[in-house]
Amino acid sequence: MEKVKCLIIGSGPAGYTAAIYASRAGLNPVVYEGPVSGGQLTQTTDIDNFPGYPDGVSGQQLMEDMRHQAERLGTQIRFGIIDRVDYASQPGQPHHLHVDDGTELEAEAVIIATGASAKYLGLDDEKKYAGMGVSACATCDGFFYRKRTVAVVGGGDTACEEAQYLAGLAKKVYLIVRRNVLRASEAMQQKVLSRDNIEILWETQTLGLFGEDGVEGAHLVRGKGTDHEEKFDIAIDGFFLAIGHHPNTEVFRQVCDADGKVVKPGVLCDAEGYIIVQHPTTLTNIPGVFAAGDVADPLYRQAISAAGSGCHAAMDAKKYLGE
Repeated sequence: MEKVKCLIIGSGPAGYTAAIYASRAGLNPVVYEGPVSGGQLTQTTDIDNFPGYPDGVSGQQLMEDMRHQAERLGTQIRFGIIDRVDYASQPGQPHHLHVDDGTELEAEAVIIATGASAKYLGLDDEKKYAGMGVSACATCDGFFYRKRTVAVVGGGDTACEEAQYLAGLAKKVYLIVRRNVLRASEAMQQKVLSRDNIEILWETQTLGLFGEDGVEGAHLVRGKGTDHEEKFDIAIDGFFLAIGHHPNTEVFRQVCDADGKVVKPGVLCDAEGYIIVQHPTTLTNIPGVFAAGDVADPLYRQAISAAGSGCHAAMDAKKYLGE
């Protein structure tokens, strides 16, 4: 059983920032990267809104810089996935964790920074054009589509918010809605319906994307499976997914049976699976376990806010261990 003072799970902006602060605090942190080294930010091409990079920076480079800084300060970074957690029964006792390579860990403090993954339609073209016109974050990538034509997939509040945001930048926005109604709030619906450069494609689904060096258009179908099925194409420069995010919390969550009885102790999450923290701290319901970044943030989901919460988590862990 390897003993660790501060274990950080996840290697995105929250995880690496937590590692930087934990290293400087003398906590000798160990980071387990997870399935994607650097997190989902490495799938973003150019980033213009992270402070300190006046000329912009690629997502890959930003995460490499964070990684090197954490390592320079003494963080151990390891490849591996935590696949089981046995939480301590009493405050002050260490938590036991199992890594997919068979390693057993005993950690005094644990920072969960595993992020949230965007939901995709499941099309092969989404992977083919990742970083080449396909995005799951309008706030992150909308800047690159000024005066151009884009499409947003979804019919809820997130989709309408992203369409509204993009409408302020792009020449035209298609909102691709699978149903014949929007699921967004009435106020958000009115904002979208009132924009001249947003066109809603009702009862429409995406069959695929096309383009030579990036997205140039989408293959769509209206009324799929009905007698009035119609296939058609639209010319677009960007394709934005807005059908929700899935927080990577499965292995950490508390599990209850149908009667509400706890069958597996774990961190408390909301209905969508995001970890609930004791604001303004990053502490979860379990002493010594903290959550940072998108895994506990269903609202902002930005690299800079994730990094800030990583700082908070490391400081909270230092305080907990000191007490």
